[in-house]
Amino acid sequence: MTDHAALRDTVRAHIGRVFIGPDRIADHLLTALIAPGHVLLEGVPGVAKTTLAKAFATTTGCGFRRIQFTPDLLPADITGSYIIDLRGGDRLGGQQFVLRKGPVFANVVLGDEINRAPAKTQSALLEAMQEGQVTIEGETLALPDPFLVLATQNPLEQEGVYPLPEAQVDRFLMKLHIDYPDSAGEQRMLATYDHAPTQAEAVLNPHSIRELRAEAEAVFVAPEVQAYIVGLTRSTRTQDAVRLGASPRASLGLMRAAKAWALLDGRTFVLPDDVRRLAASVLAHRLVLTPEAELDGHTPYQVVEQALGSVRYVGPADGR
Repeated sequence: MTDHAALRDTVRAHIGRVFIGPDRIADHLLTALIAPGHVLLEGVPGVAKTTLAKAFATTTGCGFRRIQFTPDLLPADITGSYIIDLRGGDRLGGQQFVLRKGPVFANVVLGDEINRAPAKTQSALLEAMQEGQVTIEGETLALPDPFLVLATQNPLEQEGVYPLPEAQVDRFLMKLHIDYPDSAGEQRMLATYDHAPTQAEAVLNPHSIRELRAEAEAVFVAPEVQAYIVGLTRSTRTQDAVRLGASPRASLGLMRAAKAWALLDGRTFVLPDDVRRLAASVLAHRLVLTPEAELDGHTPYQVVEQALGSVRYVGPADGR
């Protein structure tokens, strides 16, 4: 039987060879991979968001492609297109059209600085993220399994960025904020990169990831824990500071993330604490505040904290 807690620690250690940051980041990424769901990484330039994504892809043992989002990027640059094959033709001399697959055809896709492209290009990922497929000139093509999008974005205060559409933001299971490292962490980064660091190695592979996902599906969630999840998401819809609260998709995402977290903690059932630990990462980025609340300095994370403080879990302490 797999020691899931040991597996989580091993993945964390391999990512830590090249990414200097809090362990919770690696834990949340692995949870999202198993849940499954996509992840939005936010932070100012230079805090190793891209390095983290590459290290995670290497550790999962999956195929990896990177898309650098720019204002002139087209949807076909992401999904691919049909082009004329100039190397051959049929017996009558006619040219053949062949599919040139875009970088979205990979297990782990890094969308770097996704909010530097306009909404039309950003939306090219919507079908891929939700359905695991893309449609090119009327033909629907399945994406590799597993399929995970890791998108990085700079804060909106940066120049030349576009806000992501709410529909696309809701497709991300989690949003993880990567802040500046503390003094000790930054010194450790210098020591690590004084010479070429030891690279991450593959700990998982696509087959083992699919097995972990099947095991996570079997994790038990008590009706009382489900009611607690619904109570939290509904609380975000009724607070005065909120214009758009967490969707039912958020409730489902929070439950799936909690099941994956419980599995990686070596349990076959979800605890209320699993839900509390993941609530901010799963819910906050989906909330849209009123203009008045934003002017007053409120944040989505404060809304989630208020929900956690006001909604009581009613049920067995161990969640079973």
